[in-house]
Amino acid sequence: MKSFKEDLNTAVITTKFVLEKKSPILHVFHYEEDESWQFSGDETNLMDEDFRVVSLEEIISLDSTVLEIADLPLAGEAYRVNINASWEIQ
Repeated sequence: MKSFKEDLNTAVITTKFVLEKKSPILHVFHYEEDESWQFSGDETNLMDEDFRVVSLEEIISLDSTVLEIADLPLAGEAYRVNINASWEIQ
């Protein structure tokens, strides 16, 4: 199984909808500028107050399938249509 090169305590961005388990993780971004990660659901028109900072470990505990894309390159984006679908890399 793959693993992230980042420490499990690394701060990552997600949304309150993912944290409250109302939305599965469907979109993952690995930003080039600061090498940060964002994990989000299918919500659109998100406001600043909808985002949360959590540890990478917390994201993995919410959805361990993100380990499948742990090697997503910088500026990479992965998505899937639902929680049972395979990750697609853009």
